[in-house]
Amino acid sequence: MSGSRRASQTGQTVSATNVRPTITDVAEAAGVSRSTVSRALNREHRYYRSSSAARIREVAAEIGYAPNPVAANLRRRQTNTLGVLVPRLTDTVMATLYEEIASAALVRGYHALVATTHDDPEREREHGRMLLERRVDGLILTTARTDGGFCQDLADKGIPHVSALRTYGSSAAAVGDDRLGGYLATRHLLDLGHRRIALVSGPAYASSALGRRAGYEDALAEAGIALTDALVLPSTFSMESGEEAGQRLLSLAARPTAVFAVNDNTAIGLLAAAQRAGLRVPEDLSVVGYNDIPLAARLPQPLTSVRVPFDAIAAAAVDQLIDLIAGAPGHTRTYAPTLIPRRTTARLAAS
Repeated sequence: MSGSRRASQTGQTVSATNVRPTITDVAEAAGVSRSTVSRALNREHRYYRSSSAARIREVAAEIGYAPNPVAANLRRRQTNTLGVLVPRLTDTVMATLYEEIASAALVRGYHALVATTHDDPEREREHGRMLLERRVDGLILTTARTDGGFCQDLADKGIPHVSALRTYGSSAAAVGDDRLGGYLATRHLLDLGHRRIALVSGPAYASSALGRRAGYEDALAEAGIALTDALVLPSTFSMESGEEAGQRLLSLAARPTAVFAVNDNTAIGLLAAAQRAGLRVPEDLSVVGYNDIPLAARLPQPLTSVRVPFDAIAAAAVDQLIDLIAGAPGHTRTYAPTLIPRRTTARLAAS
């Protein structure tokens, strides 16, 4: 080593005069190769978590070595930016999830860049390509469709991606246990004595909606109640769709005494329909939503809902994507929801 930068034989420190220690200095001080030092300093590499890697980082700190993140990213061709596709940010669920993803990414040294698709498959592809052209390192999609769609395109091209909340069944994913959540919502209504329970089922292209419907059917079957097709209405995830479905359900000759809506927006729309029909909630109609958005607890009639752990799902999606970028295999992580009873559900009055 030069006279201005030399390693101590005892303390493994480097004295420097206007010269910054290099990765070579760390390797010499630690008695390992440059490539081993590189792996020890790379948070995305599985070696990073080992005790020997921790010791190498201690040596690096002792000699005053500080990695140059810009140079490191250029070598790896990474931007430390993750792309996020959501249907729309006017949807509280998606806005909440994106904020959680952005926060989880930031504490891991990444930034999150978002684009909206309005659940349009062509716009999803267009905006996904736009994010990739901006050299994001990978994509998190809350827009997965059961037919695969753009997610399958990404898989075919080997582009790192993770599904969040919704999945098409083949990619790495971080999701809630929607089937369990649908069961909990319906079981709650059954336990209150309701037997004529309707479902505002959401769109058939969303795995989340399908899982919640499956849980609804599980609970009815467990209670020995046959599924009534007239009580199951498809919808989007909007308040307008929930209100429209509510108007149809409440106009039935034998109307339901309770409704499970597969998200809070549709449940809020359904509450509006009940009010217009002159029905009291929960005396005449019990309603359960899903997701437990902040508004649910602050409505004039606080909404019974199934709470989804958005923070855990977001963190898992970010961690999985970082692992995929580093070459590790992906898998699906599933998180249990929780029923939050409030004032829109009550025991069925004796007739």
